[in-house]
Amino acid sequence: MRIAVIGLGLIGGSLTRALAAAGHDVFGYDADPATRGVARTAAGQAKASERWQVTASVREAAEDAHMAIIAVPLPAVAEVVDELANAGFHGLITDVTSVKGQVRDIVADRWRRSGAALAGFVGGHPMTGRETAGFVASDPGLFRGRAWALCMEPQITGLDDFLEVTALATSLGARVVPTTADEHDRAVAIVSHVPHLLAAALMRTATADPLALSLGAGSFHDGTRVAASPPDLMAAMCGGNADAVDDALTTVVEHLRQAAIALDTKDPIGELRPWFAPASAARNSWPPAPSDPVDIPAQTEVLLRLGRAGGWITDVATDRRSVTAVRPHEK
Repeated sequence: MRIAVIGLGLIGGSLTRALAAAGHDVFGYDADPATRGVARTAAGQAKASERWQVTASVREAAEDAHMAIIAVPLPAVAEVVDELANAGFHGLITDVTSVKGQVRDIVADRWRRSGAALAGFVGGHPMTGRETAGFVASDPGLFRGRAWALCMEPQITGLDDFLEVTALATSLGARVVPTTADEHDRAVAIVSHVPHLLAAALMRTATADPLALSLGAGSFHDGTRVAASPPDLMAAMCGGNADAVDDALTTVVEHLRQAAIALDTKDPIGELRPWFAPASAARNSWPPAPSDPVDIPAQTEVLLRLGRAGGWITDVATDRRSVTAVRPHEK
């Protein structure tokens, strides 16, 4: 398959390398000339059978492509969608942005303004990454074993398109979680976006005390790792999902307020024990053991129920009538 990857940072670069290694014809583009140069040099050093091409424009990358993958920061998505439209691209579009509601709205708005659908669209978000950025940090194995959210949106996402992107993602070793944009954004606010805010807040607090930094060990290292992410990326991620992040952060702050109340009692140890207990039990049982794989019908509502139950897809049948699914093991 000929695939265009627009954006060659950590995720886009990793996709470019993974797709090329899987035998696809990959044409990548990045707005930054230096990034294009690094990606082009890396392509020349790759095995002949796993090389990709780096183009000078979105139009050139998308020419004759069956699928275009948008891998740019949220603020640049609208411009890329417009460039694909202006280039006359009529293939399947997906993206890897960490916020799905805004991307869905951008695509829908473009369709309204044009008076016709630009192409098939499937919103996506591979739940993987590193605190380092750029093509130099890319890794073709970045998606193996990782969750990859793919959105099924009424009036926007065709089931065949969803299954095609699902087949591609699972071929890279990912496990696809069916969801909608709104459900995705609420969930990642809790497990991705708020953790970035907490890590940054903890790091900001610790920098005021050199002794604290010298004593920082495992829990501090793990708890602040993502604070090293590029500030522009974190701001776009959290700010682009502001409502859901605000709701999740409010809940977290309330939990911390309860801990603060416990600390202010005559028996803080006794009061904190039941505060910690539910979190300890939940973390020790996470992630849940997977069930045995089962085949289920490739139907929109069936797949959305799978995702809402915490399940995922590992394979798509050749005839696209069914998928292989795994659910959390029921105790």
